[in-house]
Amino acid sequence: MNHKERLWTKDFILLGYSNLFLFLAFEMLMPILPLHMETIGGTSSEIGIVMGIFTVTAILIRLFTGFFADKIGIKSLLVIGGIICLVATGLYDVAMVVVWLIMFRLLHGVGFGIATTLYGTAAADMIPPSRMGEGMGYFGLSNTIAVSIGPFIGVILFEHAGYDIAIVIATAFLVISSFFNIIMKIPRSAPAHKQNTPVEKFVAEPFLSRLVNRQALFPSLLGMLSGFGFGAIISFIALFGKEAGLANIGYFFLVTSIFEVLVRFVSGKIFDAKGPFWVIVPSAFLTCLATVMLSYATNMGTMLGAAAVFGIGFGALFPALQAWIINRVEPNARTSATATFFNLFDIGIAGGAALLGLVAGFVGYGMMYRLSSLFYIALIVVYVASEWKSRQKKRGLNDRQLTL
Repeated sequence: MNHKERLWTKDFILLGYSNLFLFLAFEMLMPILPLHMETIGGTSSEIGIVMGIFTVTAILIRLFTGFFADKIGIKSLLVIGGIICLVATGLYDVAMVVVWLIMFRLLHGVGFGIATTLYGTAAADMIPPSRMGEGMGYFGLSNTIAVSIGPFIGVILFEHAGYDIAIVIATAFLVISSFFNIIMKIPRSAPAHKQNTPVEKFVAEPFLSRLVNRQALFPSLLGMLSGFGFGAIISFIALFGKEAGLANIGYFFLVTSIFEVLVRFVSGKIFDAKGPFWVIVPSAFLTCLATVMLSYATNMGTMLGAAAVFGIGFGALFPALQAWIINRVEPNARTSATATFFNLFDIGIAGGAALLGLVAGFVGYGMMYRLSSLFYIALIVVYVASEWKSRQKKRGLNDRQLTL
């Protein structure tokens, strides 16, 4: 029976640990790089450039990740991506001027873009099709754990041991991640491009065909809408805390992560049994509700309640969209589909932070969060409308067949 298909293989566990240590190193750097830049004389605009340029190179490299994965294999390319992250992170220790940091962030973005695309593809290749929603939910726990403890580890090390030690620890995490990449076995999917396809033909392909996998486009657009709202949460929560007089705002992420972990034991099984509709719509609604709750928070109780609801909602929504995409495409298109999803999600995060940051300057962070909840409402409306249209089309075809 499908329910007996094995999920927890040795290689799937190693892949999860590899992903965990890569994201731990990444999340450690998020709070300490801006602090380091201040110590070497970086301005606020330079800090923004250094942190943002990483996303640009990560998105650009994903255009070519599927092609090179076909040529040398997912495992080989994943090893290369992990080593690039390792080298770039180690080089941060010698970055004493802003220009060097920009160069190393560009390099880091290349490695991170490769790795984040291929981790999802490799996980999908290892998970039994009948347990895809459950498996992607469990695999995503490694990201959740990294997000919850990575920044805390980074700040503690920076404050008590210094920048150099923090970078050494982050680099050590990437050594562990790379070791797991080397020893695990990853199934080799059928190539998305024919093996005899010359590079010239690949380069001549229309730009948009490499940027976007059409079958993954609709779920990825929903992911972009969720990214707009998520970008507002992660970018402005500290400033909102100051505006609302809330201390210890970091507990928001800790509570969110706990409930993200808990919900994935349930949401993935619902996805596999009932389909994406019964996860995406309720989870998007809960995420919307949590954002509104947060906007009215004036005490720790309300803030932590919003964090719990947000953890349940977003913790179910994100892996459901990923699993839905995997189920929509052929195995040989998983790399390009995953790249499409993460590219549009990253665009949503960056766009949401930029757009809603401007909005907050006029109306304050509380009202900004209430407005950002509209992105989740839009997600629900667009998805439900698409489902209704699809069902009407199927009903029309069935009626036509009955009349023949």
